[in-house]
Amino acid sequence: MVMMSGGVDSSVAAALLVRSGHDVVGVTMKLWGGPSDTGCCAVSDVDDARRVADRLGIDHHVFNFGDDFEREVVEPYVAAHANGRTPNPCIECNRHLKFDRLLRRADALGFATVATGHHARIVPTAAGLRLGRGADPAKDQSYVLHMLDESVLARLLLPLGPMTKAEVRRLAADLGLRTAHKPESQDVCFITNEQGRATFLGQRIPLRPGRVVDSAGVEVGSVPSVEMVTIGQRKRLGLAGGTDPRYVIDVDTESAVVTVGERAALEIDATPLESWKWTGAPVAGPVRVQCSAHGPVAEGVVEHDRVRWAAPHRRVAPGQSIVAYAEDPDGGPIVVGGGVVRGGPVD
Repeated sequence: MVMMSGGVDSSVAAALLVRSGHDVVGVTMKLWGGPSDTGCCAVSDVDDARRVADRLGIDHHVFNFGDDFEREVVEPYVAAHANGRTPNPCIECNRHLKFDRLLRRADALGFATVATGHHARIVPTAAGLRLGRGADPAKDQSYVLHMLDESVLARLLLPLGPMTKAEVRRLAADLGLRTAHKPESQDVCFITNEQGRATFLGQRIPLRPGRVVDSAGVEVGSVPSVEMVTIGQRKRLGLAGGTDPRYVIDVDTESAVVTVGERAALEIDATPLESWKWTGAPVAGPVRVQCSAHGPVAEGVVEHDRVRWAAPHRRVAPGQSIVAYAEDPDGGPIVVGGGVVRGGPVD
């Protein structure tokens, strides 16, 4: 079973598996029943996946998991904003839909192996299978797949792991796939460009104006919706002009107060964590840590409920995932653990 989103990556993944002799069936998940123009949930994406499957001569099916998507992805996304957190819905979609709900459907239908077009690798190590970074550093997706355990990796194929994005597009063009030059989507799939996040959230929760204060508690600005503010934000804070740049360093949705400070106030020595899980034995020493899907990595030591940085590190918004990597002698950087940033100070 190949998960086909209607994009070039999953199209090429299916083509490579067909070319290597696998008996392939393409599957597209219909997740979002509302309007979508940002990819992977739009009607056109289902059509693109179906037409690529036709081109490859394989069967194609659409599974409607809309209720699961609403419950596991959309509702937590809205609740996170209401509580001053910055969620990552793509990670939750992978966790609950692609690699849980769909895998259970694959089991029911008798598929022993599943495949996706993610840019990541499955690395055999002395301790078992681990998830490794893809060959293209700019397109690596191991961060959003960090939660996959060995039981999933054992039945998963990631054909694009050794390829760059340019190689993927060239192969798609050579094969005459309609998705060869299709733009990528990097936005939240259930929020349209026309509608925007504020409108989407405003239809589901009350959005409240908030006061912006400095570290001394002096009011210096205002925001139309405290639920829309995130750590590190600099713009749209209603601040008077002519001052040094100030950034959001804290969001308190309960009191509708946003605290701002200078850039130096964003730098911290440790980030509090919750729900941390190692992929195997805990790593006692330094690891390389990534805090966003395409963000830089920094060195740190993961303790029980925090990551302690080797050098001062920019604050990370509560609700974001933190993923730790270590170097495998034969497989390059591999995921060794992951968790979520907790709000509040480090204990």
